[in-house]
Amino acid sequence: MPRMLDVSDEVRSEIGDDEADRLLGGDRAPDSYECTSCRTPGDTHVEPTSTVLFVGDETAVLAFAHARCIPSQVVPVAEEQLVGAVRSINQTRPAAPDATVPAPNLTLPAPASPADAPGQPTAPGQAAILGITCGLVLHGKVGHASLVVEPTGPVGRPGSTSGEDEFLDLLQDAGFQPVADLDETPEQLPGWSVLVAMGKLHAILQPAAVGGSTGWWQAHQPLQVTDAWRMAASQLSEVTMYAVPAGMVGRQPREDLLRQALERAVALGQVVAASLPLAGT
Repeated sequence: MPRMLDVSDEVRSEIGDDEADRLLGGDRAPDSYECTSCRTPGDTHVEPTSTVLFVGDETAVLAFAHARCIPSQVVPVAEEQLVGAVRSINQTRPAAPDATVPAPNLTLPAPASPADAPGQPTAPGQAAILGITCGLVLHGKVGHASLVVEPTGPVGRPGSTSGEDEFLDLLQDAGFQPVADLDETPEQLPGWSVLVAMGKLHAILQPAAVGGSTGWWQAHQPLQVTDAWRMAASQLSEVTMYAVPAGMVGRQPREDLLRQALERAVALGQVVAASLPLAGT
């Protein structure tokens, strides 16, 4: 029985045409797998499956995911994280030379994969790196298209060398408000917006000093969002942006876990938010 497997052009370019053809032919693809995004079982014979290649400096691990969770893609990760994942596999199962293995300790957030991009402020000595996770967050009984923004480390004001994390203070200076209840929809922030085009997330825009808008965050490559996320954003004509300090929420693989992490952060007073008008469709 043929496998319902997708190998994207970028994955093919990394693993080569011969290996990609072997995967599509079933020689190197498993019958069943654990989705590297939602961590639930999958079957390549009965449901569309994405190939996901985790790439470190010297190591690469090919994993599989439900196509409904994430598209086939190449995901750069830290070499030590990737080596740790391979080591955990070797410790729990016999070695299988030339076999494709899962990545048990590597997960991608749903519904869209994270994007790291330079943000506007800076961390001491380097540009701030912002992780973006898309998901639906219920405000009462209404699902709101949401973005959770979390930097990879402390963010200071431009020129600061103290190492103190001022990420939330900087956003509050720009008009974002502390969150006391996730069920409440935050107020819209004038001049800010979220750019979505052709079903993909492109950027978060902020007011420009000379009028108009400028990019506050921009995806290296536009991020595919789910139909449910896009429909929620279109129906309300806005997106809720939550921001948290580094290490507060993390890259949660499911929306229920994302909400739980946000609720914990709210209880600690570590979330600011605003509703941003939707630019595009």
